[in-house]
Amino acid sequence: MDSSIEHDSSSGVGVIDKAALVLNALEAGPATLAQLVAITHLARPTAHRIAVALEHHRLVTRDTQGRFALGARLAELSAAAGEDHLLSAAAPVLAALRDKTHESAQLYRRQGDVRVCVANAERPIGLRDSIPVGATMSMQGGSAAQVLLAWEEPDRLHRGLVGARFNATMLSAVRRRGWAQSVGEREPGVASVSAPVRGAGGKVVAAISISGPIERMGRQPGRAHGPVVMAAARRLSEVLRAEG
Repeated sequence: MDSSIEHDSSSGVGVIDKAALVLNALEAGPATLAQLVAITHLARPTAHRIAVALEHHRLVTRDTQGRFALGARLAELSAAAGEDHLLSAAAPVLAALRDKTHESAQLYRRQGDVRVCVANAERPIGLRDSIPVGATMSMQGGSAAQVLLAWEEPDRLHRGLVGARFNATMLSAVRRRGWAQSVGEREPGVASVSAPVRGAGGKVVAAISISGPIERMGRQPGRAHGPVVMAAARRLSEVLRAEG
């Protein structure tokens, strides 16, 4: 094992320890191979071999200057690790939102070009917009889609607007007021209101929503329900940050 790996940080599995050294070195930002060698004290061929192997598994990537950087797979694994925590924290918040608004409540997460309902609290009686857990919906319409897109990086945001039933001006308004509304945008006769749920660092990780028939929610559902949906989103965000 490399003498640079201190005994108290050694797992006893050399290749894993060396991979961890490389990943830890990249936590501060992209690094050239020479910089990796200087930070980790690994031999240059070893550092290169480990970094390229991690790149193969998308745990490491290269930036536009060819430097090594943390890869997208780490974010995917992090999101998966937080999924159960998000769902358990969401259950009481969704139930309270349903009881306060008397409309069905949902939690959506984005998965690529679609959004998925990952939790819900259905209105027990009367006409309702029933969305089962696991339901997959387009990112091109609906208040949750607006919320999940509104805080994206500019290039990804503009790509998401292609073919969408909302535009950049509408998303700007969503960012300004903190909630989105939809009236017949996703489905005729259905209205909804959504707000962003934020995780560590303030990143939008989900959208919390209520939905129901337009005849009950009206054509300006955000005026009536925007504040309470935002309050629910803040409560869930606070729980995630406190326990994250």
